[in-house]
Amino acid sequence: MSRVGRKPIDIPSGVVVKIDGANVAVTGPKGKLNWRRPEGVTLTLSGSTLTVERQSDSKDHRSLHGLTRTLISNMCTGVSAGFVRNMELVGVGYRAQVKGDKIEFAVGYSHPVEMTLPTGVTAEVDKKQTKLVLMGIDKELLGQFAADIRSIRPPDAYKGKGIRYAEEVIKVKPGKTGTK
Repeated sequence: MSRVGRKPIDIPSGVVVKIDGANVAVTGPKGKLNWRRPEGVTLTLSGSTLTVERQSDSKDHRSLHGLTRTLISNMCTGVSAGFVRNMELVGVGYRAQVKGDKIEFAVGYSHPVEMTLPTGVTAEVDKKQTKLVLMGIDKELLGQFAADIRSIRPPDAYKGKGIRYAEEVIKVKPGKTGTK
């Protein structure tokens, strides 16, 4: 039995979970998220607790058990508290600016790189324009957008320059040494 899937989901106050057949709708103070549960997994709502159970011990059902529980738990957390992803721009002249629904990056290319914010994601930049904070209620969307931003200029292994997650540790390699 999946340890993650066995754990019940405690629904925070102010969050409403509606199960309509295979559709799961979670509504809270920050917004609303919808998801379609896979076949082979059943959801039981009792009071402020939601439990996830699988129909059989087949490999497919076992693999979906913990995943379903985690996704619904993340939906509950997202609509009540939200998710935050911090990023840093490291390099001389590297900066970011939020312009309406777009973020403009100057990261060493001959032109600025613009990215449009997806619906449900907001961004803030500090005064130095080197720290970027992404906020949203959908953890998957937020993580994918952060990964897309990082792919503009991934951290360099030799100088450490690039766009990185704030908690990411880059091990800088030593450069070549001259031989005589």
